[in-house]
Amino acid sequence: MDSFSTKSLALQAQKKLMSKMATKSVANLFIDDTSSEVLDELYRVTKEYTRNRKESQKIIKNLIKMVVKLGVLYRNNQFNSEELILVENFRKKVHTLAMTAVSFHQIEFTFDRRVMSAILNECRELLHQAIKRHLTAKSHSRVNHVFNHFADCDFLATLYGPSEVYRAHLQRICNGVNKMLDDGNL
Repeated sequence: MDSFSTKSLALQAQKKLMSKMATKSVANLFIDDTSSEVLDELYRVTKEYTRNRKESQKIIKNLIKMVVKLGVLYRNNQFNSEELILVENFRKKVHTLAMTAVSFHQIEFTFDRRVMSAILNECRELLHQAIKRHLTAKSHSRVNHVFNHFADCDFLATLYGPSEVYRAHLQRICNGVNKMLDDGNL
């Protein structure tokens, strides 16, 4: 039996195309305005923190690739029943992360970087398990790159710290995340 499959080939082409086209303008085709604003703000805060424009762009580009590839796999019904459970658990954990991030911002003196970091690391592990048989080692390293940055306790402490520069970024991020939660997009 020939193992050639046009469906498999088309899916590979979609994943490769999305990987090559993960720019802000292309992301806007797949990502709504609010999500785009949150991504822009995540880029700005990452650039402020790392003092490295190229690294910041790479982190956000990897985040976009990650989201788009997950969407391509999901829309093409590539996940088996166990993986669908993992994807649903990932989605719920991201929702919890969003609500936690906003509440830590809104309620003074509640922020705990260990809690935020732990939730982010749980998201990473769920995502790795869900995409294990679908994506390459390079994609898995992109997942690690993104989560290593955002789950870093020093980064989180700085983001939620007293600096006015970071407070302004955090306010805009939380406003966008709140809107996404209200709209049911998270």
